[in-house]
Amino acid sequence: MFEENLAGFLPYLEFFGNAPWKLATLVVVIFSFVAWLLGFILNTVARRITDSTRNKIDDRVIRYLHRPLVWSLFSLGLIYAAYTLGVGGSALKVFQAALVSFIIILWANFATSVVKMMLSVIVKRTDEHSLIQYKTLPLFNNISAILIYSLAIYLLFLAWGIDMTAWLASVGVIGIAVGFAAKDTLANLFSGLFIMADAPYKIGDYVVLDDSLQSRGKVTHIGIRSTRLLTRDDVEITVPNSIMGNSQITNQSGGPHEKFRCRVQISVAYGSDTEQVEKLLLEEAAAESLVCLYPEPRVRFRRFGGSGLEYELLFWITQPEFRGNALHQLNTKIYNAFMREGIEIPYSKQDVYIKSLPQGQNTVAPFSEDSQVD
Repeated sequence: MFEENLAGFLPYLEFFGNAPWKLATLVVVIFSFVAWLLGFILNTVARRITDSTRNKIDDRVIRYLHRPLVWSLFSLGLIYAAYTLGVGGSALKVFQAALVSFIIILWANFATSVVKMMLSVIVKRTDEHSLIQYKTLPLFNNISAILIYSLAIYLLFLAWGIDMTAWLASVGVIGIAVGFAAKDTLANLFSGLFIMADAPYKIGDYVVLDDSLQSRGKVTHIGIRSTRLLTRDDVEITVPNSIMGNSQITNQSGGPHEKFRCRVQISVAYGSDTEQVEKLLLEEAAAESLVCLYPEPRVRFRRFGGSGLEYELLFWITQPEFRGNALHQLNTKIYNAFMREGIEIPYSKQDVYIKSLPQGQNTVAPFSEDSQVD
């Protein structure tokens, strides 16, 4: 390719002389001048045009484009100069392959920078439910870099005259083997990606997993492979993202606000003053500092139970992690208030009635510690 192009230019260059070294020097000078001219146009005319636009993306693209364009033209000039000098054999092949490799690396770096810049712009314009977010940005940057440099490596092999057919076949076989061996890891990887994009929970949320243990804890880390929960026992649970993606998750911190509603179920004996019971429950809830004033606490008379009237106190707390402490405080205060006001809290009890005694026995002997039952 270089020889054919050079053959078309040589008749125009022979005007300056037939000496190879003069022609080679002239080729280098021409390509250097063209490279300088294009660089000057990019730094002046193109930047003036891009500065007049509101979008700053074109400014950065022009800045990234300057280096690979100028050095690529200069490298091409050196290659054509080597052909003009009549350098042949393996030396020319190595020199040409080295300069072409240099050009490939320059443009690979340019492509990587542009893609990273475009991804960062996309992140700023997307919402929290988009696939590309600040949390997933490093992943997409790495994927794009891998694809670009993989193509660059392929072109480098071609530049050095290395046949890639056998290499690609080997890579394909290895990729299939690795895919089967690391299928769980890949499942966690893709699940982590979709969890970050869908955002069913975030760091700091209290979640409950729909599993046999009913795992409940605070989300402390969301990674590509797993999610970590810190339970109320200060025990950290690491859950693979594939399980998180396939489980029903109750986010107790989700919704329009982080407040969490708690319930206190209590029974009072039949004959109790229902208005007094409701008043006491609301007073104790309002006096508790962990209970939110809005939404305000409420009392519901649920049902007539087997041994008493069943009530339910509903109240809100600021965060789900305060549930245990709030229930403890209110249960204690409600019990003391009922005892103080003489409201009976019924408990399960059974009465045994003896309809008849065994024949020949009219009285029941009192039970004592020495009595024995066969």
